[in-house]
Order: sequence, then structure tokens, then C-alpha cells
Amino acid sequence: MSIESTRELITKYNRPGPRYTSYPTALQFEPLEDPVPHFEETSQSTAPLSLYFHLPFCESLCWFCACTTVITCNRDHADRYIDALEKEMDLTLPYLNLKNREAIQLHFGGGSPSFLTEEQLDRLCTSIYKRFPIAKDAEISAELDPRTLSEGKVKVLAKHGFNRASFGVQDVNPVVQKAVHRIQPDEMNRQCAEWVRASGFKGLNVDLIYGLPHQTVESFRETLQKILAYDPDRLAVFSYAHVPWVAPAQKILERATLPDPETKFSMLLETIDTLTKSGYVYIGMDHFAKADDELSIALANGGLHRNFQGYTTKAGSELCGFGMSSISMSDIAYRQNLKDLEEWHAAIADNRLPATKGYRMTQEDRLRRDLIMNIMCSGEIVYQEYNDSFGINFSEHFSDAIAALEEPAKDGLVEFNEKGFLVTSKGRLLLRNIAMPFDDYLQAGPKRHAKTI
Repeated sequence: MSIESTRELITKYNRPGPRYTSYPTALQFEPLEDPVPHFEETSQSTAPLSLYFHLPFCESLCWFCACTTVITCNRDHADRYIDALEKEMDLTLPYLNLKNREAIQLHFGGGSPSFLTEEQLDRLCTSIYKRFPIAKDAEISAELDPRTLSEGKVKVLAKHGFNRASFGVQDVNPVVQKAVHRIQPDEMNRQCAEWVRASGFKGLNVDLIYGLPHQTVESFRETLQKILAYDPDRLAVFSYAHVPWVAPAQKILERATLPDPETKFSMLLETIDTLTKSGYVYIGMDHFAKADDELSIALANGGLHRNFQGYTTKAGSELCGFGMSSISMSDIAYRQNLKDLEEWHAAIADNRLPATKGYRMTQEDRLRRDLIMNIMCSGEIVYQEYNDSFGINFSEHFSDAIAALEEPAKDGLVEFNEKGFLVTSKGRLLLRNIAMPFDDYLQAGPKRHAKTI
């Protein structure tokens, strides 16, 4: 792609927009006076479960991070937290209809799950397995910070069936690491990768971020080459989202040299070129996977799905989240737990379900969710399928959105055909922009979403 066309795309399409890990997005969630009805509505569901446990603790704050975290070095906080998680599970179990379904996915996110000691990890895993039927072929994964990981912790997770590890690396360049307050030597990452492989994990994911202070196209190319030496099965290469109104610590990064949008876009192009030449498939937006990985196979056969953890193969499952700030998602509703740690603890101590926000979807929401997720996953929209499934006339129902895609079509991002439209390979770089015209709630602006580039 030429420099001129790159500049044109950035000028035209670099505006605030959602990442669409859900639709409607969490910005539409409303306060719940009583969360029980939200749980009761899904209590007869037989959809397989996807379990998520938010473990918020980190020893230090990475200045780029916008996750819900608790910064501490005191491991006793984790013991108290696990106590509360066990009680939250017990409060939730009556609504999950476990006699008729099992969990096909279990994920530890954070924060950093590797903050927990070996004993704490063992206790938490044991507690979960006592309460939930876990499918034999379940994907069981954890986000791990190499700075707090040990061989013993890896072995504990392996003992409990964990088969996929995700390492937060971001960048291996020491100058960049210092600028974002995350010192993590390349040798440390390599050692942790060896532990994971030796313990029998079938999948290794690596997370990187482009758009951080002092990064250049050349420096990021070097980072990619070093990461490839770990032989990861998947890579998530995220665009740095500068949202200091959400994460105030990000203001610190403004003192350094943040790459401009043109450099960021060039980094994305370099990433796609480097990884695809190295045998990885570009799944979409920020995900890459080896050709024989489940994600690549799902992309090829139309089985790709997207949720709050990003791209996944577990379509049709019901996401059930535990821990502060965690989000649950069913076919008809969303709910989110209290974000404040002490408020979350207090609710559970009072035997109250800690969900504080939620959203019940209308038929129109479900139509638009299906459509937006198809754009993000398959990139192909066939109008008749929506006419048949939702009883609409697609061309009339979405006339404004179709008109809004005329300019992207001129720029080669989408192609219209007799059946509908198709996202082009060029358009896959800007999936969010292509989905945005179909968003009924979109309120673009600097205080709502990060920019798409």
C-alpha cells in the first residue's frame, strides 16, 4: 500500500469507534436495581458455558493499561478474593442449570492470574472443578505475566488441565519497556515459553501492542522477529488505545514520543506482512494464528466468533463471569459485576449477587449484533439470510448504513454484489469502521472510544 493511499485512509477513517467485543457495547449497560431477574431469565438455558474469572491483582501498574486492576504485592489479598469467588460461585450456581450443560471454555484473566501463588492457584482451580462440569475437550486458558510466572505455577495449571497460555509481552525493546513501566527481558519470555511447552500446553498466545512510546516501524519489526522465535500458535497485536479519561495513568505516556497515526498504520501493515510471510493467517483486526490452529480453521469454515476475550471458536456458548468487573453474556442479555473491589466484597458478604449493570437486548439489538459480528468475523453479508431470519427487507431496513458504505466501497474496503457485500482484504484493516454504520447507539467522540487507528 502506497504512502499516499495510507495517508488518505488515515485522514478519512481514523475516528473514535468501538472494538465490538459485544453489541451493544458496555457503554449501553444500565444500573440494575435487582440483578436476580437477569439471572432467572437464563436459568433454563442449555447453551454450553464459557467461564471467565477476573483476577485483578498486579504487582505494578503498566502505564498503557486500561484494564480493571488492583496494584499490590500482598498475596493475602488473593486469599480473601478467592474466598469471595467461592461464595460468588455458590450464589450463582442455582441459576446455571448445570444438570443440562457443561463448560467448554474456562479462562483466567486480569490483572495477572500469575500473581497468585502456587497454593492459591491450586485452591482456585480445585474450587472451580468442584462446582462446574468441565468438558473433556474444553479450552482452558490463562493470561500470564512472565514477570510473576514460575515453573511451579505452570505445573499447577497443567495439573488442572490448562492447555493454553497467553503471555502479555507488548514489546521486547528495553527503551519502550522503560517508557511504559514494564521491564520484561526477552530471556524471561523465552524461559516462560519453554516451561509452558514442557508442561504440555497445546497453545501459546503472545500479546503485543503497537503505538507505544518510542516505537518505530523498524523497532517493531525487530520485536516481531524475536517473538517469532518463541513459536507462538497465536498472536494478538493490539493497537494501543489512548483513553486517559478511562485510565489516567496513560497521561504519563503523553510526555514521551507516541507514534503518529501514519506510523501506527505502517506498523500494522508491517505486522501483517511479517506474520503472513511466516506462516500465520490474518484472522482479522488484531489476531493472527498458525494455519492449522482452530482460529484459522474457524475463519475458513465460517465458525469464527467474537466476545469479550476477542476472537474465539466457541460460538453459541453463554459467557458467565466471576470476580470484580467481570461481564456475563447470554443470547438475550448482558450483566456486569461491581468494578470497585470493596463494593464487590461487600455485596458477596451480604449474600447478594454482585452484578450492578446490565442490558436486555431487543430484537433489533439481536439483529444488529448478528450483523456486526458477521462483519467482524466472516466479512460477508448476505441480505437474504437476514430477510429470512429476522423478517426484514435488508435494503430498506439498513438503507442509511448501506449508503454510508458507498465511500468505503470507493476506497476498496467493501465490494457490493448481487447478494450483499463483502469486506475486502484492504477492508479487514478497518473492520470497526465498516461495522460502525450499523451501530444504532454509536456516539463517536473523544470521551467515548479510542480511535480506530
